[in-house]
Amino acid sequence: MKFTVVHYGDPILRQRGARVAAVDDKLRGTIAGMFDTMYEANGIGLAAQQVGLALQLAIIDVRGVKDRPSQLWISGQPADVDAFMPLVLINPTIRPVGEVAAGPEGCLSFPEIYGDVCRPAEVEVQAINDRNESFEFKAGGLLARAIQHEVDHLNGVLFIDRMDSKNRSEVRDEVDTLQADTKKQLKRK
Repeated sequence: MKFTVVHYGDPILRQRGARVAAVDDKLRGTIAGMFDTMYEANGIGLAAQQVGLALQLAIIDVRGVKDRPSQLWISGQPADVDAFMPLVLINPTIRPVGEVAAGPEGCLSFPEIYGDVCRPAEVEVQAINDRNESFEFKAGGLLARAIQHEVDHLNGVLFIDRMDSKNRSEVRDEVDTLQADTKKQLKRK
């Protein structure tokens, strides 16, 4: 099952996701559909809100991205990022750590719109996986950025909200056009 990615202008993107009460076969089907959707769109992360579901659920897969490295620590020890992927985060909580750094971001809900966003370089994560197991780890680099981006989605926060005024003004026309187009499409439904 594949989903349609929701674009900016759809109110679901501003909704805080409800906590997932049970990891069951229905949720696993949703997760599989989200991965299909993300891979088809050549994304590295996708939040439930981006497919029209207000849930605390996000997926990430940074394998294959070589120009922006990722780091991973499990129980304080360095770990293989690729072996940890694909990543399912259910009801995640994060604690950003490390120096704040600017970096380029895009979003499947904002096709072809990119801008620099300042985020902490590392993040500590606690979540549940698709096997209903609690786990925790620390991430750095692109993985940390992707996790923060997706967890923001789960709370109704978008990457454009994190841009400084200079970067936001550089994409304002594209963002306004996307929002207007999305709202027109929603009225037709």
